[in-house]
Amino acid sequence: MAALRRNERARLTGLLSPGLAWVLLFFALPLLIIVLYSFLAPGRFGGVEWATTTKNYLTLFTSSVYLNAYWRSIVISVLTTLITVLLAYPMALFIVQRSRRWRTILLFLVLLPFWTNFLVRTYAWMIILNENGVLNMALRSIGLPPQKILYTEWATLFGLVYGELPFMVLPIYTSLDRFDFRLLEASADLGADRWRSFLRVMLPLTMPGVVAGSVLVFIPTIGQFVVSELLGGAKVDYIGNLLQRLFLRSNPPNWPLGSAMAVVVMLILTMIIVLYFRGTTEDDR
Repeated sequence: MAALRRNERARLTGLLSPGLAWVLLFFALPLLIIVLYSFLAPGRFGGVEWATTTKNYLTLFTSSVYLNAYWRSIVISVLTTLITVLLAYPMALFIVQRSRRWRTILLFLVLLPFWTNFLVRTYAWMIILNENGVLNMALRSIGLPPQKILYTEWATLFGLVYGELPFMVLPIYTSLDRFDFRLLEASADLGADRWRSFLRVMLPLTMPGVVAGSVLVFIPTIGQFVVSELLGGAKVDYIGNLLQRLFLRSNPPNWPLGSAMAVVVMLILTMIIVLYFRGTTEDDR
């Protein structure tokens, strides 16, 4: 019996070892290095000096540059999440009310942008939004003055909403697909109009999909830097832009401050994920 248990334990260890080694090597070890670097002093010519300090965290919480970057990143992430919810919910509702054949086609169209690299799609929007782009040509053709959209915060917001919209549509679609639409008929029989039936019946029962989509949109948005760099022209600092600058573009690079900034972002996102898991059940997810 003991030999059998030892064999099962050895087999289980053999099965788990590759995955465990992967997690330790490519997740735990880099995370440990980032946390360690965040408590070190920057080197004179880059790198780090092996002297522990909390100055990096004090800089983050006292410098207006970094506080504003955190605030702007949170605001634009919340705006992106809200706008994608407002756009994705009607889209998902439209899809779920179609026949099975049309559902497949429409879901394919939602996923179609993923067939192209996100960087390529962002460059395409630069062509569309520039002063002589397709959008301004369309405005001129109907007699309206051209608008300067590219290299503004509006362009950043537009690019984020475009990029994250499918991540909101799919969870809401899944919740709506499980929703029993006969409940709306029952609500109408009891005297509720469409708006009240939506607010009191449909929205609460499909809220897990909205929450899951919000988490999927908010987390990548808060750390992005490609969209704000290309469409926003890097005129406004967000967390992602400052991280890129501290690690790669500043002279000399300030790895300890960048590591401290990354640790604070991870803590914020960890709290959001913990709240999500505490606020939803396994069935909801």
